[in-house]
Amino acid sequence: MFMSRLRIGRRRVLAACAAVLAVFGVLLWWLLPLGESEPRGSVTFSTGVRDGVYQRYGDLLKDVLAEDLPKVDIELRTSEGSQENLARVASGEADFTIATADAVAKYQRDGKEGADRLRGCARLYDDYVQLVVPAGSPVRGVADLRGKRVGVGQNGSGVRLIADRLLEAAGLDPKKDVKPVPNGIDTVPQLLEGDHIDAFFWSGGLPTLAVQALSERFSIRLVPLERDLIEKVHATGVPTSHYRSAVMPPDLYPLAQSGLPVNSMAVANLLVTTERINPDLVEGLTRTVIKSRDDIGNTVHPAQLVDLRTAIYTAPLSLHDGARRYYRSVKP
Repeated sequence: MFMSRLRIGRRRVLAACAAVLAVFGVLLWWLLPLGESEPRGSVTFSTGVRDGVYQRYGDLLKDVLAEDLPKVDIELRTSEGSQENLARVASGEADFTIATADAVAKYQRDGKEGADRLRGCARLYDDYVQLVVPAGSPVRGVADLRGKRVGVGQNGSGVRLIADRLLEAAGLDPKKDVKPVPNGIDTVPQLLEGDHIDAFFWSGGLPTLAVQALSERFSIRLVPLERDLIEKVHATGVPTSHYRSAVMPPDLYPLAQSGLPVNSMAVANLLVTTERINPDLVEGLTRTVIKSRDDIGNTVHPAQLVDLRTAIYTAPLSLHDGARRYYRSVKP
């Protein structure tokens, strides 16, 4: 009888200890930070040209990430644009970047090294193609650029890709029928103002501060890109399916538009990484991009267009597992 009571007492003590340990474990899980699973280390983010939206977006995102992922050190690297960005990420030279959907599609179609490793984190905002000329220029359409000195974007940029396609759609050879000037948005406004070029292409979020600043000190005009021209662009190949007709609002650059809307062409920007990046890190970065939309958007206006409902659509890239995990966590 005594031994029976002793065994029952021991079982009760063990059960009580187990209960205490369970409660203690829950409290530790609730009170302590993520610990070893919290993302840490150094990552490189490839941005774009100085004064471009990619670079300004990267600067602000880095500040927000410093708060959300304090154990992760973010290094920003300027670049010529989308095409160079993709090559860097695919090769492991960078971990994250921003690139246009058409540049991604071309990279895949060309079978470039590492194309199969690329993954999407989020669809961000749309770039709008802007063809800028002096206000008194005779250029009324892309075909009128024949023989002109044209800023077409740096060789590794998405601008260069788009400019070449638009020129070809207008019946012009980008290398022979115009005098291409391979400069980006950090220098082409000054070249136009100084009469060193006759026009320049730019593809970026709206408004582009460099274009806005140029319009305030020098009389410029935006050349419309008509729907039939964009249809001809679509007819040139599969990667062009990511372009769509769009309209820039009449008050975008008030001094350059005379209160009129301007027909344009738009393409989505994607936040890109590779399959090798830690899912916890990708999940955390994707979360920060979505939740910081309004804060970053106060300075970089295109960021206001980042939308949770459309961010998941990263075609032509498959979602990274970490990004997919984030979207599932916030699914209503």
